[in-house]
Amino acid sequence: MIPVTAIIPTYNEEDCISQALKSVEFADEIIVVDSFSTDKTLEIAKSFEAKIIQRNYENSASQKNWAIPQAKHPWILLLDADEVVSDPLRLEIQTFLKKENPVKSAFWIYRDNFFLGKKINYSGWQGDKVIRLFKRDECRYEDKKVHSEIISKGEIGFLKEKIVHNTYKSFTHYLTKIDRYADWQSKDYHKKVKTLSPFHFVIKPAFRFIKHYWLQRGFLDGFVGLIIAALQSYGVLLRYIYLLRIKLESNENRT
Repeated sequence: MIPVTAIIPTYNEEDCISQALKSVEFADEIIVVDSFSTDKTLEIAKSFEAKIIQRNYENSASQKNWAIPQAKHPWILLLDADEVVSDPLRLEIQTFLKKENPVKSAFWIYRDNFFLGKKINYSGWQGDKVIRLFKRDECRYEDKKVHSEIISKGEIGFLKEKIVHNTYKSFTHYLTKIDRYADWQSKDYHKKVKTLSPFHFVIKPAFRFIKHYWLQRGFLDGFVGLIIAALQSYGVLLRYIYLLRIKLESNENRT
């Protein structure tokens, strides 16, 4: 069987890290990439005999790209701390790793997303997928602060089974996450968006709500679907508020 390294980035994940680590125990090496947690995350990771490396957090892509070359084995299974490799997915990965000369360099894996304890079947989260199984020496994350994806030198395939993604810890945590992502996205958008207008502050947030709730059938997810649409809309508005701040500060520095 081809050896594989599991990589899990962490920061204060004591409430969910055990499930993530347990789901990758079949890996030949487990690396926890920690951003100096202050809770019991490292204590739990050590109980699973994981290798712990630490680095100050810049963004998700930077953290993962720093960790990838430190993997001992040629294939990497990367998992966020709030994700779990389902048993069917584990079996599918193990079956793949028995191949002698895999043609693919990376694989998309679909996710079952849970929010407020409810599995989300619509709301734009249907069909959600991420590249999480890939060759160490042929793949890196693109240089983006938010929603960065793997760039592969080789062919990318698909796995059939899914990752379980528990997106929600608490409402406060989720709002903090939205705020952080909006701040990071504003930096990605700074060069892309030259001029801001009411279109960015009114139309785009409104359309994001319509997109998630109506076009992507979030109403079929019930009240949770309404919350998701509202939060996604809020995130878009916040992104352009932060972008406005950047542009105003930039103009002040030039005067």
